[in-house]
Amino acid sequence: MAVRDRGIGRDRAGSLRKALDRTGFYPEVVAEAVDESLAGEAVVSYYVHHEPTFDRDEVRRHQSVLVLTPSRLLFAHTDEHAGDDLLPEPYTSTTTEAVSLDSVKSVVITRMSTDPSGGPKPPAEALVTIGWGGVGRVELEPAACSDPQCEADHGYTGVLSSDDFSLRVSAAADGPDAVDGLLAFAGALSASTHG
Repeated sequence: MAVRDRGIGRDRAGSLRKALDRTGFYPEVVAEAVDESLAGEAVVSYYVHHEPTFDRDEVRRHQSVLVLTPSRLLFAHTDEHAGDDLLPEPYTSTTTEAVSLDSVKSVVITRMSTDPSGGPKPPAEALVTIGWGGVGRVELEPAACSDPQCEADHGYTGVLSSDDFSLRVSAAADGPDAVDGLLAFAGALSASTHG
């Protein structure tokens, strides 16, 4: 279940709280973590994505909350756990991260549309990848030359990429509003990082 923000331009904290309540995924716990991370800043835009997963005979739930403020991008990830040796009762873990908008290096938005020859249609899926340099990835492969007979060692070639956060939603699994909402949030974030 995803909830999108429909009103950019004013403080959306109340709307964000209602969205957290609608998901029903430990709204008090999640709201407290998000509120502490906001540190009094206004909510410019947000996106809430609740994702249940199946682990053998258990259903586990995860929720991501993305919040854009005038100066920062906030992430809150909450997972539920069945209990373990240290904490025998079921529990949640919530991790928050705040990234300065000045640090955001890339906002990659991918839209997947079906039947493109039939003209524009609403995207069936969206993938948003945000990079700020917190996590770097290097992909290496042997370098080669165009001579098929060459047996020389040409070293390696590769790509260094920043891939700190990715979220993919689909209209089939999450509903059309989820895709629209993620694209709207990504657009607001992209517009906020142009400066």
